[in-house]
Amino acid sequence: MDGYLKRIGASRPTRPDAESLRELQLLHLLAVPFENLSIHLGEPVVLDDQALVEKVVDRRRGGFCYELNGAFAVLLRSLGYQVTMLSAQVAGRDGSLGPPFAHVALRVNGPDTGLWLVDVGFGAFSHHPLRLDLRTDQADPGGTFRVVETAEGDLDVLKDGALEYRLEQRPRVPADFVPTCWWHQTSPRSHFTRSLVCSLLTERGRVTLSDRSLVETVGDDRRERHLDTDEATFAAYRDHFGIELTRLPTAPGRSDD
Repeated sequence: MDGYLKRIGASRPTRPDAESLRELQLLHLLAVPFENLSIHLGEPVVLDDQALVEKVVDRRRGGFCYELNGAFAVLLRSLGYQVTMLSAQVAGRDGSLGPPFAHVALRVNGPDTGLWLVDVGFGAFSHHPLRLDLRTDQADPGGTFRVVETAEGDLDVLKDGALEYRLEQRPRVPADFVPTCWWHQTSPRSHFTRSLVCSLLTERGRVTLSDRSLVETVGDDRRERHLDTDEATFAAYRDHFGIELTRLPTAPGRSDD
């Protein structure tokens, strides 16, 4: 876990408190990218604690929700936090909900922290943990968030008034997410098989590489450029995300030829 803390540029907290949790989440988001490269490199995604931590720490990669929140849960537990995995249904653009287990988020608490929603695996989301026991607006650099309890006892998480996902409150374990994780890796209907993305929060905004399109945002300023060569694409993965690749992932609809 010392290697994990070094990977995200964090010092070992003296105790598992709310301030340390806030710092750990932000540093994780600034250091470990949200990416689905493994799917397009033919690498299996293994939801095993050791495999997840090795990917983030030793291989200096990122991952998608099951990997990022799975690995972060291991780190937080080692630091004394109580961590529970929760299943979430992701909202579509029309507000409709997708299937259960399509996303995993973390419920975290410690001896004197309160109850928090922690999520380092949802791309452009909150920079800091959100209180799960508050039902009022929560201001965050990523937007204004609100947690709303449904009639069935689930929790709707809203960002700037729009539903992001619905959380079940029943505790889950990594094995519960294996079937849907496999579906995301293999189904032609999964948005992960239909897109190639690597995205990272920065001190000034966000940087995203989608196939050969590099987008950098700073506030309201958005700059996009196309990478014409393999060399430029390798360099973008290395320079912006710290990912050293020996071959490029194959984007959907584009062969290696």
